[in-house]
Order: sequence, then C-alpha cells, then structure tokens
Amino acid sequence: MNLIRAALLLTATFLALPATAEIYKYVDENGRITYTNVPKRGAKKLDLDPISAAKTRNNTGPASFPKVDNQTQKKRDDQRKQILQEELATEEKSLADSKTALKEGEAQRLGDEARNYPKYLDRIKKLKDNVALHERNIDALKKEMGEFK
Repeated sequence: MNLIRAALLLTATFLALPATAEIYKYVDENGRITYTNVPKRGAKKLDLDPISAAKTRNNTGPASFPKVDNQTQKKRDDQRKQILQEELATEEKSLADSKTALKEGEAQRLGDEARNYPKYLDRIKKLKDNVALHERNIDALKKEMGEFK
C-alpha cells in the first residue's frame, strides 16, 4: 500500500513540474519570423515565464460569464433530445423512401439507359449514395442521442 502511495506521489510530482525549453526567435532576410527550440545564428533567446499545469487546467472563464442553473439546463437538454428524436424519425422515413426509390430504380431502365449502361449505373449510384447519406445521418443522430444517457 505504501509503495502505491509513493508511486502516485512521485508521478504527481513529475506531472506538476513545468516544462522547460529554450525558445528562440529568428527573423530571416524577408522579415518572416520563426520560433524554434533550436538555436540559429542571429536568433534571440526569449525569456518566457513557465506555464504551470494548474493555470491551464482550472481555467473556468471570466467571473462575468453567465451561469445556468440545473433546472434550466435540464429543460434545454430535454428540448435538444426532442429535436434530435424528431430529426431521427425524419431521417428514418427518408431512408425508407430512398431504399424504395433505389429498389424501383434498379428494376427498370429509363429512356436510353437500355443502350447506355453507364448512364444507368450513374443513376443507380446516385440513389445508393442517397441511401448511404441517410444511413450516416441516422448513425450520427443516434450517437448524439447516446450522450443523454
């Protein structure tokens, strides 16, 4: 047990140490500025304050940033979930319609498609792409709705 605590303390100590690296600013003959950690002739070393991990992790924003109470947020989440459910129902209907259109489109050739097979394939590809689009939309909506659980 003490070994685990010692390992955790040692790990936390190393993570808390700020990263140190020398940074150089180099301006070439065209006036372009390059920042690098490799010293070059004519480059100036920059003296920067180290950024501590504590400063970057707990950045909550300005004090005047608006806060939302839990009840208001729950109402917003419920509205969002309802909208996503409606969009999902619409996409599922569109997918069914697209599959029907594909099935009907594959069954018959239109106009000069009997003589021009690539034209038939192009039309079928568009129908298949439409089916795939609705399937991707449904997957994305289900993934988005999965975040509510």
